[in-house]
Amino acid sequence: MVMRQPVVFGVGQLTNRATAPAAVREPLDLMVAAARRAAADAGIGARLAEVDELTVVNIISRAYADPAGMLAARLGMQPARRVYTAIGGNSPQWRVNETAARIARGEVRLALIVGAEAVGGLQLARKTGVKLQWAEAGTPETVGDMRWGNNAVEQQHQAQMPTSIYPLFENALRAHRGWTLERHRAHLGALCARFAAVAKDNPNAWFRDGKSATDISTVSETNRLIAWPYPKFMNAIIAVDQSAALLMADRDTALQLGVAPEKLVHLVGCGDATDHWFISDRANFWSSPALSRAGASALAQARLDLAQIDAFDIYSCFPSAVQISADMLGLALDDARPLTVTGGLPYHGGPGNNYVTHSIAQMVEHLRARPGSRGLVTGVGWYLTKHAVGVYQSAPPTHPFERADPSLDQTAIDAEPHPQLAVEASGSASVETYTVVHDRDGAPALGIVVGRLADGRRCWANVREAQTLAAMEQREFIGVAGQVRHDPTTQTNVFEP
Repeated sequence: MVMRQPVVFGVGQLTNRATAPAAVREPLDLMVAAARRAAADAGIGARLAEVDELTVVNIISRAYADPAGMLAARLGMQPARRVYTAIGGNSPQWRVNETAARIARGEVRLALIVGAEAVGGLQLARKTGVKLQWAEAGTPETVGDMRWGNNAVEQQHQAQMPTSIYPLFENALRAHRGWTLERHRAHLGALCARFAAVAKDNPNAWFRDGKSATDISTVSETNRLIAWPYPKFMNAIIAVDQSAALLMADRDTALQLGVAPEKLVHLVGCGDATDHWFISDRANFWSSPALSRAGASALAQARLDLAQIDAFDIYSCFPSAVQISADMLGLALDDARPLTVTGGLPYHGGPGNNYVTHSIAQMVEHLRARPGSRGLVTGVGWYLTKHAVGVYQSAPPTHPFERADPSLDQTAIDAEPHPQLAVEASGSASVETYTVVHDRDGAPALGIVVGRLADGRRCWANVREAQTLAAMEQREFIGVAGQVRHDPTTQTNVFEP
């Protein structure tokens, strides 16, 4: 039996801080640059043309007609397989996992995974009235789960933006832990400051000012509340121009290409799983059975336990994602090991679906610099919905790469019970979780409430009354009893404590 051990052997990252429209580079250009940097990092130069599988991660800032085909042409490639992913921040790690399995089976010799965003440049051009001349737009074919992230009831109650949904998880976490609002605020500031400190020392990070816990947790003119309890500095920042690329092969192929052995970082474990698709169907708002299973599967494949991991990059679009992920992995938040190697999406920058390509690239460099070390990377799609986990190590493993079938875990997850949803709700209810969305001036504008009716059914509702909105941020609102009624005019449910 041939033992084909998948490795990441070349990485490239680029952060383009354009201050004028003329300096803005479109995502296609950024991907070309990142791919060439990955080839230079590996020392394979022109042999980039030998790539036989090319993955482009879903791009938000430009829907190209054929992104993988256009990139292949720019790089002089003729890959046998070209892939463009569905929406989801799990996509880069998921594609690494999928590609690794194909490499281990001998179906892929040399693979490139690459993505880019230029949302910051696009916004700059719009503000200055400049029309950017980017390559042809269109509707490309995609791979992966293409379902939209919200159901109609969630959308009707304005629970569709990540900035409004992740605070629902955060408030549920606080109540689950029994923390006061004051303790919780201090905890969030300290947690985020750890990430900001890493970004300060990362030359690829977008924000390198190393914000303190007080800077991050204190609401101010520059740090307005987005949705309670998150001010701006706790939110992923998508208005960045960044690209990253990964080159993969099996270990023997990489060495035959002339790659130095110390450049090779081995994927030794992986896991992929999806929670109940709509958050309305989750058993609770403070856990993720899918991530728990994906993490356990990855560590089992790697034949490691969590204590043997030296560094992490936990997906960090919002603090609740970090905390729930850590809980599901069994990782204490005060663990001295790094929780991020990039600085996370609020400080490194959150280039759409492609952040995890950066975190994997950074993890590869981190492990190369520390021979014998191991790292774990997580990726999240939608609202703690789609999960991907990868375990990496610098030293070659002594056992073959054998990915467990993700469908085995998925069947168990899909079978887990969940509450029934009441679409048009009325009667007594108690608050299960909530948030208050603020407008661009920082004023409270809308309350979003998830409640439980007396019969155990879950319901969505809104709050618009100013006095109630203020009270929702001044005391613990989870567990508060009240009445919910359906408003036929707005087709929403309304909660009154």
